[in-house]
Amino acid sequence: MEITWYGHSCFRITERGMATVVTDPYDVEAVGYSPLNLKADIVTVSHDQPGHNYIKAVKGSSWQITGPGEYEIGGVFLTGLFTGGKKGLGVEKKNSAFVFDYDGVNVLHLGAIKDVPTKTEIEAFGTVDVALVPVGGGSGLSAAKAAETISMIEPGIVIPMHYQLDVSKTDIAPLEKFLKEMGMSKDYTAEPSLKIKTSGIPEETQVVILEPVLK
Repeated sequence: MEITWYGHSCFRITERGMATVVTDPYDVEAVGYSPLNLKADIVTVSHDQPGHNYIKAVKGSSWQITGPGEYEIGGVFLTGLFTGGKKGLGVEKKNSAFVFDYDGVNVLHLGAIKDVPTKTEIEAFGTVDVALVPVGGGSGLSAAKAAETISMIEPGIVIPMHYQLDVSKTDIAPLEKFLKEMGMSKDYTAEPSLKIKTSGIPEETQVVILEPVLK
């Protein structure tokens, strides 16, 4: 399985012979990046804001999933879960997190979760191998709340998302705040993508920084 980051909360998850997923595609007018040019079978949207819901930027998708439910599509088991409150209590209360099971590798996309998840929500996520976690504040977790959330979920790998880049229009914090919270050095090597198999999941949580694809 390969995970590629396109900035903000947008990822493309692929595996040979299985459905391709794109998460939270954005409108460039809202976030300031280059236009997306992606293809996928499934598009997920965590909440109804232009930085996360620009489905038309993704070609070929037969499935657009914007809320809770359980699905099996193209060999991928997908679960959508509300976080932060009950349905119908406002935009911040209607964030959807998604768990993607790719042949035994479970990837959790936390969307625009604003608060540290409850114990009930943590249990609903199940075993998490890779967690895609907002770390820059704004509509998502702050650096401190992200670190606390990670300690509760205990994933094998964490990929931070939704933080300030040089070309960002959004007013959110840079990655360095999160690295400080995690006790990590500001000197890091960003990877072009994450390629992972069940046998490659570490026992101790590791943070993997991805280089965003912005062209």
